[in-house]
Amino acid sequence: MDAPSAPRAVPLLHAFRWFETAMRMFKSAPLAWCALGAMTLMSELALELIPGVGPAAARVIVPVVECGMLLGAAAIDRGARIEMRFAVAAFGARPAALAAIVLSALVVTAVETTLAYALAGVNLLAGTNDEQLTTTARAAVTGAEALASLPVLFVPFAVLLENRGFAPAFAISLRGFALNVAPLVLFAALSLALIVIGALAFYVGLIAVFPLLTAASYAAWKDIYVPLKP
Repeated sequence: MDAPSAPRAVPLLHAFRWFETAMRMFKSAPLAWCALGAMTLMSELALELIPGVGPAAARVIVPVVECGMLLGAAAIDRGARIEMRFAVAAFGARPAALAAIVLSALVVTAVETTLAYALAGVNLLAGTNDEQLTTTARAAVTGAEALASLPVLFVPFAVLLENRGFAPAFAISLRGFALNVAPLVLFAALSLALIVIGALAFYVGLIAVFPLLTAASYAAWKDIYVPLKP
């Protein structure tokens, strides 16, 4: 468990540094990273195929599976190996930690689904009917989703790596965002570009993109949050 930390402001161009760090981490164990990325993608696709409750269930379950990549980044950072058990490890976290992870994801889902319904009358929680979205509407929804994720980006890091409580995790994540709006918005823009590239390869590219984005988020966490002195 990492020592308690506090956020600081970092320069705009540090966003590029986060991706440079992520690439080095990815190169250290590409197959293991891609395996975790594949597990995340397959869990989402499998849940989306369940009639009725599947899309809604994916919004709750997949964010916890995604934390396996976060734990993988932390393992590599301390010189350990990525293990496939990380894909389900977060399900064993404290109830308050799980609640924080899920709620942070649902905040983003609420923005995404509300905007999709307002722009095109599409209910993203009712099934894979996002094909009804126009290109413009899809871009607006994706952009809003990326921006909405920034204030809660560091909630999973706080609860899993520093054992923060439910409310403190949201508070420290929001504080880190408030101090670093510009670099985090740039980070979101770069992330969106990578997601588009991954999606163009029939979504197979996302198996590598997802871990890379998680590793970059971890690098951002380590850069922005400085351990408190005893």
